[in-house]
Amino acid sequence: MPETGYDLNALKKRMDGAIAAFKHELSGLRTGRASANLLDPIMVQAYGQSMPITQVGTINVPEPRMVSVQVWDKSMVGAVERAIRESGLGLNPITDGTNLRIPLPELNEQRRKELVKIAHQYAEAARVAIRHVRRDGNEELKKAEKNGEIGKDDAHSLTEKVQKLTDEYIHTVESTLKTKEAEIMQV
Repeated sequence: MPETGYDLNALKKRMDGAIAAFKHELSGLRTGRASANLLDPIMVQAYGQSMPITQVGTINVPEPRMVSVQVWDKSMVGAVERAIRESGLGLNPITDGTNLRIPLPELNEQRRKELVKIAHQYAEAARVAIRHVRRDGNEELKKAEKNGEIGKDDAHSLTEKVQKLTDEYIHTVESTLKTKEAEIMQV
């Protein structure tokens, strides 16, 4: 690669970020199995402010269809229970002292299909983010070529590398989506 200051690793880092965000969003989607990440988006009103549930208790998955939250401060049990009920996830916690047990109901076919649609939306957002990184990289290359920092051949070669990188990351999104879709549809 020519010494132009053009860095493909910077593009890789940004694309890795898009993939990481996509995987994080998918981890919050409920499948047939319980996951500690299921409760990640829940915010609890605690000590006069809104904070993530992970900052008021420990989340465990003791059984495939059960999530438990061990609340650290006994006075926060009611607030945590309320936050889980009002989260829109359709969960009903059972309080047992400072421990909340949350059984996961079976997913019906319609709900599974809705979750797959949501997963596809997340995947499309990730693909768009990766394409934005590609666009930014290509614009940078055109600017460098116009300013005479790199030659036409080098610019063309680097543009092809950027496209190849983009294709690899899009493929990663597709394979991750396919895996998640199979996981969701598994009965």
